[in-house]
Amino acid sequence: MTTLLLLAGLLPAATAISCYGDSGQPVDWFVTYKLPALTNSLKGLNYMYLDENSGGWQKGATSINSTQGAVGQTMNQLYRGNLSELAYLLYNDQPPSGNGGPDTTNRGHTKGVLLLNKESGIWLVHSVPHFPPHANSSYSWPSSAKINGQTLFCVTFTYNQFQEIGKQLTYTYPQVYDYRIDGIFAQDMPELKHAAQGHHVDRGPWNRSVALTSKAGTIFWSFAKFNDFQDDLYSGWLTTALSSDLFVQFWPRVRDVLPSSCSGPFHVLNVHELAFPDSTVPPFNATHDHAKWCVALNSTWTCIGDLNRNQAEEHRGGGTLCSQMPVLWKAFWPLVKEFWPCPPLRPEVKGH
Repeated sequence: MTTLLLLAGLLPAATAISCYGDSGQPVDWFVTYKLPALTNSLKGLNYMYLDENSGGWQKGATSINSTQGAVGQTMNQLYRGNLSELAYLLYNDQPPSGNGGPDTTNRGHTKGVLLLNKESGIWLVHSVPHFPPHANSSYSWPSSAKINGQTLFCVTFTYNQFQEIGKQLTYTYPQVYDYRIDGIFAQDMPELKHAAQGHHVDRGPWNRSVALTSKAGTIFWSFAKFNDFQDDLYSGWLTTALSSDLFVQFWPRVRDVLPSSCSGPFHVLNVHELAFPDSTVPPFNATHDHAKWCVALNSTWTCIGDLNRNQAEEHRGGGTLCSQMPVLWKAFWPLVKEFWPCPPLRPEVKGH
């Protein structure tokens, strides 16, 4: 009967889950780069925004804690949605409760959101601690994420892609703190349900890459590694997989940071200072930026993801989501102002 009513136009069809842009309209993907709190005019809630139609970086339409911005509108599909029609999975190695449980350090260093219905869904890969709130709450931005820079990368995928994404999560071994994967969702996506329940791969190979197609047909590559991979994501895998040298931006204020690496056929160069082309945004040091991304020197690959470059995270799960879209590469490549060369004696200005 319900199907007949839908066909007759007497009942509204379910609205497809999508990333929402700063314009308030659905978009195939977006990136928000939350700026660090460096000046009185940048109080930790300002962000830069990018999508396929923005023509490069634009100032965020509002503050990052607003429900009218891209992240707030996208997440409100969960907080204001009908949960009985949705599947969702929220994961963060620094969950909102502040206590990930006794095995948190054994879980992946990974943060993200999956939200879908039977039409489509989103994968929001981000670097924000204590975010987002539980599904029975409402959208808000954590005070712990105001000081430093953060990235949030949202991609809209069709329903049939989420089983593959679930398989990737069995490698990254996320700390899941809230989920609902019942009924047809559990039947169609057993790997996603297993990841939500804390299961992980139990035999090698300990890393996996897969091509994912966005709703609009753009190809993204997901790279995921489990704890037993025992190597740096970037120098131990990505450079070879992408056949390129990489600039890598990560959080360097931890112990045992890995230096820039030039030992293999491709180099990994740690970013030291960043600068947006917008003159109203002052340059900032990597020590003020909690984002994790890399951009290729020899091609148009750009990746946004989970992992820093340090010894501890060689032994933790995590991954990154990559694209060869020129629009993404042209946005991230100019952000690198200075980097650490090999050997890392002093930072160099890019191009010198």
